[in-house]
Amino acid sequence: MKLLRLTFIFFMAIVLQVNAQDYDILIKNGHVIDPKNEIDGVMDVAIKDKKIAKASKNIKEKSAKKVIDAEGLIVTPGLIDIHGHHFFGTESHRDYNNSFSSLPPDGFTFRAGVTTVADAGSPGWKNFQTYKEHVINRSKTRVLVFINIVGEGMSGVSTREQDTTDMSPKMTAMIARQNPEIIGVKIAHYRGHEWGPYKKAVQAAEIAKIPVMVDLGGADPALPLSTLLLDVLRPGDILTHMYGGDHSGHGPKEGTLNADGKVWPHWFEAQEKGLIFDVGHGGGSFLFRVAVPATQQGFYPNTISTDLHTGSMNAGMKDMLNVVSKMMNLGMSLQEAITASTWKPAQVIQREDLGHLSEGAEADLAIFNLHEGQFGFIDSSGAAFKGSKKLETELTLRAGRIVWDLNGIGAKNWE
Repeated sequence: MKLLRLTFIFFMAIVLQVNAQDYDILIKNGHVIDPKNEIDGVMDVAIKDKKIAKASKNIKEKSAKKVIDAEGLIVTPGLIDIHGHHFFGTESHRDYNNSFSSLPPDGFTFRAGVTTVADAGSPGWKNFQTYKEHVINRSKTRVLVFINIVGEGMSGVSTREQDTTDMSPKMTAMIARQNPEIIGVKIAHYRGHEWGPYKKAVQAAEIAKIPVMVDLGGADPALPLSTLLLDVLRPGDILTHMYGGDHSGHGPKEGTLNADGKVWPHWFEAQEKGLIFDVGHGGGSFLFRVAVPATQQGFYPNTISTDLHTGSMNAGMKDMLNVVSKMMNLGMSLQEAITASTWKPAQVIQREDLGHLSEGAEADLAIFNLHEGQFGFIDSSGAAFKGSKKLETELTLRAGRIVWDLNGIGAKNWE
């Protein structure tokens, strides 16, 4: 009887010990940067059932099944890249729409600390369902979409994207309202000498109550961009590729800088009124000869993004973290760069459930190493810029699951 009692007590002790492990994962001693919650300091983050359970100091290690030591590392919400192209496929003649030029997200996100992407206009309303089945439903990365105002999407820069008869605000808005993954409307590459197609994109966005992202195609002769920025677009709409293009002001489109090398006053005015300026690095849309003088004049992005595709992945852009590092070396603080890659884009795309480490939020989280030394960065023209800071992803969690672990800090030793 005594032996039975002792066995029962031993069993209950084990049960209590297991039950005492309140958390699935505990990240200890990291420098947490969570802009929404104004956290910027050493803190622990606990995760349970794929959600953030707690963020505070001195959470006991015994309370978690797995402990990750993040001492000396940066802990942030998972990054949000609001400009990429992910409609990968086999039709080479369709540019970024079901073609070789777009990329599957999972191969390029987690290793850069990115847990959410927004495809910037690859699909239109005519092929969104194919995109949803082919990309959204098959990706571990959270995939959202700026739906193209062109029904066929990005299936021909010089042909389809110039077809104003395929720009339907009604159909675009209808598909957007039916699919919560659609968080905006995109217009790109239009070369006509008019603002009509941009107004159609705004009309669709107004019906669906979402923002517009503009990739300016240009017109010859150039149209006054002040009209687009101050009259056509609304606060909360987005101009991407803010440091790219002709900076003289005399080409087919107005660049960021005027002929005197100054940021156009109406660009500052538009930003002050609430227009969102996005990096959108890409393979041809980020020039140090524009970015350096612009940032020296205080013209910084609201959001940082990659414009990921086959033409940018191995060029100057590389990945999201490389672009974030560039902006830090151009004058943004670590905290500002993280804000522009997490909480701010979440607000811009009206997904305020993302981009933070609040209790109950889905556990999308990244751990970075901030290296200091001598580093080189390349722009879209192949020009180099020297910097002293560079971020590297140590570990990424998507919905509470480790999806990237560079040095095994979240793994058990084999012995």
